[in-house]
Amino acid sequence: MESSPMNGVIASASLMVAAVLISACGDQTASVELHAASGPAVAKVVFLAGRDSHGSGAHEHKAGSELLSSALRKRRPDYATVNVYGGWPDDESVFEGADAVVMYCDGGKRHLINDHLATFNRLVKEGVGVVALHYCVEVPKASAAASAMLDATGGYFETHWSVNPHWTAAYTALPSHPVTRGIEPFSMLDEWYFNMRFQPQGISGLLSAVAPESTMERRNGPHSGNDAVRKMVADGAAQVTAWAYQRPKGGRGFGYTGGHFHHNWQNDNARNLVLNAIEWVAED
Repeated sequence: MESSPMNGVIASASLMVAAVLISACGDQTASVELHAASGPAVAKVVFLAGRDSHGSGAHEHKAGSELLSSALRKRRPDYATVNVYGGWPDDESVFEGADAVVMYCDGGKRHLINDHLATFNRLVKEGVGVVALHYCVEVPKASAAASAMLDATGGYFETHWSVNPHWTAAYTALPSHPVTRGIEPFSMLDEWYFNMRFQPQGISGLLSAVAPESTMERRNGPHSGNDAVRKMVADGAAQVTAWAYQRPKGGRGFGYTGGHFHHNWQNDNARNLVLNAIEWVAED
């Protein structure tokens, strides 16, 4: 996507960090921080972080977004970023000129896009790249939000089909793709979701691993198991836990099901994979 006048305004200023409290839906309050590029902005990335929802060390959406945003600017000082924390912004002008949106929030009925589908779908239609991290890949089954996520990222966590066990995934080989450049095979314990509901075309599985039988120790349930996924695990089928999507009408998406544990962002391969993905979706 081409840089917009909004990008130029942000980039032309010296580095600015402005925190503005604004109202969001319900009792949430969202804050907005603007970070200018070091010169003319090549791209603008908006980070949408929901409120932290677990104890310390897990689902730290704000801290994780801050970490990724800072790391992105260090490797790409020609990027401008906007960090939104705690909800959906009332002032949607933060999306003007955006090349990518990175979402890190609770999913299901609490997903940030559920009450803002008109804006979200407009951004996708305009070709804005979308990155969905961890629980954010889940939206209500067979809903308008599910259709929106399929259009945006090519896949989503569907209850009673997908599963969310904690397990150590061994990524022994990675396909050749811009998102996997510089990434070495690695193993990591996380809450790796798998058996996503995917689009029939345009999906590139980037992280795939064989899930151990221990992932099926729980009873069948909306997140824990079903007969179809049990058979796949028993057969030793590789499970996709991160993917890239080239939209047929323009734009790109990326889904990453890890990110439950905050300390996992210290893993160079995991962090750099996501940073590569942000660049890839932003510069379509």
